[in-house]
Amino acid sequence: MDAFHGQRVTVMGLGRFGGGVGVTRWLAARGAKVLVTDIEPAGKLQASIEAIQPLVDAGQVTLRLGEHRVEDFTGCDVVVANPAVPRPWENVYLQAAEKAGAKITTEIGLSVSRLDPSRLVCITGSAGKSTTSALIAHILQRAGERVRLGGNIGGSLLETGSAEEAEGRVGTGGTPVPRGGEGKTASPWTVLELSSFQLYWLGREMGGPKPRVACVTNIADNHLDWHVTFEHYVQSKQVILAGQALGSHAVLGENVREWATAPGVTRRVIAADAKVGTLAIPGSHNQRNAAMACAAVAALGVSGLSESKAAALAADYPGLPHRLQLVARVRGVACYNDSKATTPEATLLAVRALHESGVRVHLIAGGYDKHADLSSVAALAREGVRLYTIGATGPVIAASAGGKATECGTLEVAVRAAVNAAREGEALLLSPACASWDQFSNYEERGEQFAALVRGHGA
Repeated sequence: MDAFHGQRVTVMGLGRFGGGVGVTRWLAARGAKVLVTDIEPAGKLQASIEAIQPLVDAGQVTLRLGEHRVEDFTGCDVVVANPAVPRPWENVYLQAAEKAGAKITTEIGLSVSRLDPSRLVCITGSAGKSTTSALIAHILQRAGERVRLGGNIGGSLLETGSAEEAEGRVGTGGTPVPRGGEGKTASPWTVLELSSFQLYWLGREMGGPKPRVACVTNIADNHLDWHVTFEHYVQSKQVILAGQALGSHAVLGENVREWATAPGVTRRVIAADAKVGTLAIPGSHNQRNAAMACAAVAALGVSGLSESKAAALAADYPGLPHRLQLVARVRGVACYNDSKATTPEATLLAVRALHESGVRVHLIAGGYDKHADLSSVAALAREGVRLYTIGATGPVIAASAGGKATECGTLEVAVRAAVNAAREGEALLLSPACASWDQFSNYEERGEQFAALVRGHGA
């Protein structure tokens, strides 16, 4: 019988990215008595609620939405915390659960504890980790290997069924992908994108994920509202390297080349100007992401899959939604959705990628305030970029730009102003450098609204 059978489990955070839904269904399938609690009201969690509604109707899952109650954390055996819960070490509900003797875990911890570390690739970094993760999965799939992609990129690997694994159809969060690797008996490769939040919890729960290959793209100020200090943020990221076994590999970006690795781990540093050849996705930063992905794949030792072969397989990778995604052309203006760019560094990379193509950029930036230094984004207005600001940080960016930015407030106003100002052959780029939570539920909603707005102007 599964260890969770009959256990009273509180899932803290249903969320919208699939992790809360996945762990809830997984626990219910193992006979746990599940209570799901989220501070967001039902109206903001509609899609996630619909995904577990049959379990609620069957009495297997209870919902507590719009609030947390201390008794839900002290009257249970296990708490599954959402890794993004701010400053968990001082959270009153988690403190109460711990004092009451409840075991505290996370969806990512439950997932990693069930994975074969010899078939595991983990990726983190302040920018580029999603694209690097997806590139690794793409290359392995194109090589005919069975692979699943999960973690911070969305979905839950807990719901990956054994039948799907046997058929080699496991993809992001258990989503079926083109079949490969027929006749192979080894378990699928697992490619995990890991955030600093998830790594903090993995360090606390098991000392780190212990992957066969660990990749760190880069490091820069980020999520200081959660970590409080840059030092804590760095320490959380370094968990990805802490538990690697003898014979494992670490692939490091240029500005993390000095990070310590465990004894017996082979180190590889990817140069800042690394290139792999022709790619479908633009920008020197994506060349660098691809170089890291190719090095990681080659380190796995898959027969015949050298770095050069991996590079050839990476060439047709189409890119991820909300990451420098071309969504429309309006009167000859190319409109790019880069809503996933939630740090200044990511925005600078996107602008640079388009500048490398020789086009003038109209940039929409701003959003939720994570207390990051946005002066580098504001400075773009003095370097020939037309800047339009939105959200909570919009006034700060505009003020720092010294009168060379257009303060718009909302995305709708910014798109209208930018489309009217842009000329044929130029580019309109949504790359906010900030999180979306001041005006949107998530970066996907922000990106989708941008795409709809620019397409509306093109009608």
